[in-house]
Amino acid sequence: MRALVTGAARGIGRATCLRLLADAQSAGTSLRIAAVDLLGDELEGVAGQLRAQGAEVVTVMGDLADPAFPARAVEKAIAAFGGLDVLVSNAGISRHGALASLSLEDWDVALAVDCRATWLLAKAAYPSLKEAKGRIVVVSSITGSYPQPWTGAYAVAKAGLTMLARQLSLEWGPDGIAVNIVSPGPTHTAITDRIFSNPEARAVREALIPNRRVGMPEDVAAAIAFFCRPEAIQCNGSNLMVDGGFSNSVMERLPYVPARKPAAP
Repeated sequence: MRALVTGAARGIGRATCLRLLADAQSAGTSLRIAAVDLLGDELEGVAGQLRAQGAEVVTVMGDLADPAFPARAVEKAIAAFGGLDVLVSNAGISRHGALASLSLEDWDVALAVDCRATWLLAKAAYPSLKEAKGRIVVVSSITGSYPQPWTGAYAVAKAGLTMLARQLSLEWGPDGIAVNIVSPGPTHTAITDRIFSNPEARAVREALIPNRRVGMPEDVAAAIAFFCRPEAIQCNGSNLMVDGGFSNSVMERLPYVPARKPAAP
C-alpha cells in the first residue's frame, strides 16, 4: 500500500499510520507511507517508529494552510512511491471563539486547514488515485453535524469537509475512487488532553456517552483503516460516526424522558 497521511505526528494521524502498517503486514503486504505534519520533531519520531517496524517512510513537513503545500506533499509522495493508493486527510485545527467576536484570520485558517486543504490534496492526488482505483478517507467530526458552542469556525469547516467528501464520492466514484468520512466524537488526543486528563471533566463527558467511554486515537484509526481495506469496496460517501453512540443520544437528554431501564436478563 502507498499512502499519504496528514496530521501524522500525533494523535489520530499517528495511530492511523501504525494501524495501516499493522494491517498491511497482517495481509502479507508492505506499507510505503508519506507522513505529513507541521510538527517536525514529532513527525520524525513517528517516522522512526514506522521504519523500525518495516515501513518505507517519507516525511513531509509543512503548513496545510499554505495553498501551495498540499500539492507539494502529494508530489513528493508520488515521486517516492510511483503513485498513491490511499489518501488520509486527517490534519485539523480548532480556533475557539464565538462567531460574533472571531477574527477573520482565525476563520480563514480554520477553513483553510480543516476543509480547503483536503480539496487541494485530493486534486493533486486525483490522477494517481484514479490509476490505482484508490481510496480517500477524510477525518471530519461530529461537530460538523451538530453545532457546539465556541467552535463556530471549526464546526463550519468540518461540515464543509463532510460535504466535500460526499461530493467527491459522487464525482470520482465512476473513476474507481472511493471517498469516505470518519467523524470522531469525544476523543482523548493531545488537543483535548486538558479536558480528559481532568478526572472530573472526563467523568462528566463519559456520563453523556452511551457506552460510557471516551474514545482513543486507536479507535478512530481502526475506522479509517477499515475504509482502506478491499472489503470496504462498496463504501463510498459513507460517514462513520466513531463516538460511542453520543450523536444518537440527544433526545435521551431532553426533560421528561423516562430513565433508561436495565436490559432484561
